Amino acid sequence: MKTIVWLGFVLSALSAADEVIKTRVGQSVTLKCGPNPPKGDLSWLHGSVRIFNVNSKFGFPLKGPAAVHSRSKVKSGKDLEITGVKREDAGKFTCMADGKSVEYTLLVVSVSATSTDDFRAGGTAILQCDVNGLGKSPEVEWKRPNESKVLKQAKVNLSSVAPSDAGTWVCTFSHKKVTYSEDLVIEVKGPSTEAPKSSPTQSSKVNPKSCLKCGNNHQSGSGSVKLSWWMWVAVGVGCLVVILLVVFVIVLCKKIRRRKKKLQRMKNGRQSLRPKQFCQCNRPTAAGKPQQGRKKGKPSALPLQPLLKE
Repeated sequence: MKTIVWLGFVLSALSAADEVIKTRVGQSVTLKCGPNPPKGDLSWLHGSVRIFNVNSKFGFPLKGPAAVHSRSKVKSGKDLEITGVKREDAGKFTCMADGKSVEYTLLVVSVSATSTDDFRAGGTAILQCDVNGLGKSPEVEWKRPNESKVLKQAKVNLSSVAPSDAGTWVCTFSHKKVTYSEDLVIEVKGPSTEAPKSSPTQSSKVNPKSCLKCGNNHQSGSGSVKLSWWMWVAVGVGCLVVILLVVFVIVLCKKIRRRKKKLQRMKNGRQSLRPKQFCQCNRPTAAGKPQQGRKKGKPSALPLQPLLKE
């Protein structure tokens, strides 16, 4: 038990002082683990979770289960490089090698400005400054551009954007008696020059007493009237074409029917001129009746003989 306590005391004595590094969301940061490469194994921890373990025998780093390891890598066998920093990457990082440890506190600052009308004069805007990596949120202040006025709040609401709001806004906070800052540039555009849209009911109302030629002006200059006139012409021409097509189809059908009837009559006339052929059956003919003797003819006259006189 005494050996474990003594070893912990030695490690704490050999560990370097906690160094604070500030970065911004989306940027890259490099955490160094001493000036020289370690002779033995090296480990990088995010809080209490091991994210890298460099084995001296194999010579390549083994990634841990932490989410930050997907955006980080070990350079020169000892330094940790994080690309595309996110808010959840903030916190404490520890490098352990050769019985020594180096600790870092990574502060991730995010500044943003949002506007509903593209930062135009007279519109509204919201400025936000967030600091991640500390157990307790520090006091954040905003400094206006070209002014000494300080707004002691992390969120600033601009109810009416003015041209004087354009420029560099500075977000500042303190940690361990050290002041850190992050800049945000805002560009203010001019007010919108779009003419107000009049309602159709108001634009359609015309006072006949105010103008004697209002009807003529509206008919000659209104594009909608011309458009409707051409539309009616197109509709009329289309209807006329459809009617002509229908009439043509009807006449053509009647003509075809008449021609068919005429051809049918001609066929019927030709068939009537031909001799009619009756069906002859192949039945055997009936036997003739037997003759019942020779027909008696008239007896021939006997020759006249002279009468004998007695």
